[in-house]
Amino acid sequence: MSRKVSRREFVRKSTLAAAVGSAVPYFAWNQRAFANDSPNDRPRIGCIGVGSMGVQDAREHKNFGDIVAVCDVDSRHIDEIKSDKDAGCGKADAYGDYRRLLERNDIDVVCVDTPDHWHVKIAIEALEAGKHVFCQKPLTLTIEENQRIRNACKKHRNRVFAVGTQQRAVRGIFISRGPFLRAVNMVQKGLLGDIKKITVGLGGGEVGGPFPKAPPPEELNWDSWLGRAPKVKYIKERCHYQFRWWYEYSGGKFTDWGAHHVDIATWAIGHDKQGMGPIEIDGTDAKHPVPYKDGYPTVDDCYNTARDFAVKCKFAGGIEMVVTSRDDNGILFEGTKGRIFVNRGRIAGKPIEENWDKDQFGPKDLVRLYKGKPSEEHKQNFYRCVREGGLPVSDVFSHVQALNTCHLAAIAARLGRAIRWDPKAEKIVGDDQAAGFLAREQRQGVA
Repeated sequence: MSRKVSRREFVRKSTLAAAVGSAVPYFAWNQRAFANDSPNDRPRIGCIGVGSMGVQDAREHKNFGDIVAVCDVDSRHIDEIKSDKDAGCGKADAYGDYRRLLERNDIDVVCVDTPDHWHVKIAIEALEAGKHVFCQKPLTLTIEENQRIRNACKKHRNRVFAVGTQQRAVRGIFISRGPFLRAVNMVQKGLLGDIKKITVGLGGGEVGGPFPKAPPPEELNWDSWLGRAPKVKYIKERCHYQFRWWYEYSGGKFTDWGAHHVDIATWAIGHDKQGMGPIEIDGTDAKHPVPYKDGYPTVDDCYNTARDFAVKCKFAGGIEMVVTSRDDNGILFEGTKGRIFVNRGRIAGKPIEENWDKDQFGPKDLVRLYKGKPSEEHKQNFYRCVREGGLPVSDVFSHVQALNTCHLAAIAARLGRAIRWDPKAEKIVGDDQAAGFLAREQRQGVA
């Protein structure tokens, strides 16, 4: 990964990508030298959001480049990542305002690991600043943000943008080819027959509160953490990892695990392209940990995302996808010929036991799924694309298609009814109240 790619090798790989991934746009590439322009040609990386998952991501990015700057609104996170021998190494510059990091011309790649409600704003500004971007999942907070980030990536096609949905990639040394890739390949090859039903198990949502309100800790810039979300008093359980159980900042299990499992299901059935998706989403069977009125929680000191749900999503052609908290975490594909279940620990079912895909899941199939690239870990795939061009295996365009379904499931669950969706126009049909949830009002006067 450290060597430069010759023009001859690049042309060869571009031709291969065009041959095996003709359904995916392959972007022309004219990569400038990395900003440090050193003999090793290592990209220089800036990490925005370095708590929790941000620490792990920073350490993994360090394998492919040099971390020269870190940013967080919590100074405790800054101190920890700067001294981390596998990340900042005591050398990275530190910022409390991400805009100062983006202003630097010597940074090639930006990793975004903030809470979800900050993702799109920072990511778009990073693209505009000429950076390649790796952003954690779920990429967006709303369907309107799906549209904005997709448009930004189309505009800045000379920048690589990868999403942290690692289930799309071969993961580690223990699973040589990846159970999710095997499942996707089996469905796409028609080995299960026509898919009739998909059950996406996400696990139950968190329940907690009422939580006490208190002054924010000294090390945390609470107003900056909130950003353009509503101004509220600090609650410890609103912040850092627990933000995902508040609709103000995330989508609960719908977007947390849904960003992984709904993505795999959507990819497998070919609904990962713009203009596709469900046509009806029934949220009648959903419970929240607090009372709701008109789709909004009536209390402000408890977790408020759905805790128990079975949202039915109907697709044109007759496929039903049930997004539920009640079944095993993972994905069950049911077709006219057979059924398989897959999660991070196993892949099972008669088609697996009898090895139905024995001659139909080889290196060429992996290259096809990787859009013309070798099969490898997802960050390695991202940096390969930074050097060679092309779309990463976890690309923005397919990711937002899965998140359309995730966000629609959350909207239907909040309202407790069925809603209809026009996937080509990307509009909720015949329900003005539900359509009001496609975007969020942004607090003014903040970054």
